[in-house]
Amino acid sequence: MNIEFKKYQGTGNDFIIIDNRSGALGHKEHDLYKAMCDRRFGIGADGLILFEDHDIADFRMVYFNSDGHESSMCGNGGRCIVRYAKDEGLISKNEVSFEAIDGIHHARIQDELIELQMQNVNKIEPSGEGYFLDTGSPHFVAMKNAWDDDHFIEDARRIRNGAKYKAEGVNVNFMSSEGDELKVRTYERGVEDETLSCGTGVTASALVYMQQQGNANPITIEVKGGSLKVKAKQSENAYEDIWLIGPASKSFEGLYEV
Repeated sequence: MNIEFKKYQGTGNDFIIIDNRSGALGHKEHDLYKAMCDRRFGIGADGLILFEDHDIADFRMVYFNSDGHESSMCGNGGRCIVRYAKDEGLISKNEVSFEAIDGIHHARIQDELIELQMQNVNKIEPSGEGYFLDTGSPHFVAMKNAWDDDHFIEDARRIRNGAKYKAEGVNVNFMSSEGDELKVRTYERGVEDETLSCGTGVTASALVYMQQQGNANPITIEVKGGSLKVKAKQSENAYEDIWLIGPASKSFEGLYEV
């Protein structure tokens, strides 16, 4: 059996995308999806996404981490699947809606940029030396200049595997500011390593920064794979109308032989 796939990336966060409107692939194929994401013996990716039909929205996005297990919302993956759908002629308009594991999302295609509306965030909780919040995926955010820190992965892994977060897992973000620009590095659960970019992590970091510094919109965030923007409306400690903005493009395509 051959599986046709497309490979997409958004600021270095890369995904295998498969048209699964036929339903040929199930959601429990953990070993297969893990093998496909393997960077040495497979295609290589931070995650895998199935494009599926939906009764109301334009499509459904089913996202799997590189460990092969279905996971929580992926912001860059959401932006990439919108670009994929447009490239493949699966959508004709530039404003779309799709369902992910955390509900319905809206997106806009603006030339090279994909603008993705994230779910509202109603709570930012202090947690140790940082903050915890859920932007579709759970995130720990701390103000720490780790951009050139060789110990970033070691320090982030210690938080991810600490007693507080070990069972459910958490994504760890360290951010620093230079003027009006943030720099963010993210360690992702499920990938269990640093990724060049994390959409929900960038969103979480921007919201924490807004809470600390005031509602500066939009915020530009530099990640190891490029640059993203986040804008949101603030009401006390709650945030709504949150948009993640950045590029997404196809890297290559092929057939994977099972």
